[in-house]
Order: sequence, then C-alpha cells, then structure tokens
Amino acid sequence: MLYKVVETSEVTDHSLEVLVNQWTAEGWHFDSLQFAMREGNRRPGMVFIFFTRDDDRSDQ
Repeated sequence: MLYKVVETSEVTDHSLEVLVNQWTAEGWHFDSLQFAMREGNRRPGMVFIFFTRDDDRSDQ
C-alpha cells in the first residue's frame, strides 16, 4: 500500500474538490482529510488530504 499526503492552505470547497479530483484521476483513492485550525479562528488554516493506492511493485 502506498500513501500520499497533499497539504493546502487554500481551504475552500472548490479548492478541495479540485485536489481530490486531480489525485483520484491519477489513480489515487481518497482516504481522509484533516483540518489544522488556527488559534482564535473558526476557519481552518490548512488541510491535509490523504490518499492511498496499491503498490504495484513486485517483490524480487
């Protein structure tokens, strides 16, 4: 299993949709996301998007 983490400070529905669509089109499977909050602010300052995919490398 391979993992990919994408981080962005542009936390809007549109920017997240673009990133998820971009990486799933490249064969990654959306796993989860985690917001990083700013102190004293209700909106997240950053988001981490996690993807997975099978490791196609054969053992040699």
